Amino acid sequence: MNPRRRLAAYGVPGALAIVLLLVAAAYLRPGGEVEAAVPAVDAKTGRICRALAHDLPDTVAGLKRRATDPSSPLTAAWGDPAIVLRCGVPRPAEMNSAGAVGADLKGVGWMLGSRVVDGRHLCTTTLREIYVEVSVPTRYGDVFALEGLAAAVRKNVPEGISDQS
Repeated sequence: MNPRRRLAAYGVPGALAIVLLLVAAAYLRPGGEVEAAVPAVDAKTGRICRALAHDLPDTVAGLKRRATDPSSPLTAAWGDPAIVLRCGVPRPAEMNSAGAVGADLKGVGWMLGSRVVDGRHLCTTTLREIYVEVSVPTRYGDVFALEGLAAAVRKNVPEGISDQS
């Protein structure tokens, strides 16, 4: 059946309904999954990361949460372009540098994103038993998103010195 006959068969109300459904689907469809490499972790780190995932907010810096690919409790994402969290990452080599910049934001220590990779600041928790990395697109800055994650990190990632290398 050609498109004109198909529209005629459904009538104007049917055609309008189809158009409205297509428009709604385009606007309601999620922005797609965000690719996020899943860190390899031990059992203890996995438990901590799963607890953190349970308490992560639905929005960060006003951006809605998105699915990650592959789906994992070790990763989370918000917005487009996405702010991406990876839990249980290895200690960044930059932490050994005298030039590393750190800050305490709402009770969580962070090595701030002096590293810009693919247009993203890479920020990593400090003085916690495991490392949590957040990559923030430069257009968002780096601090505001980290503040939105502070409560979940404080609650779930114990303070201490990581033995991860």
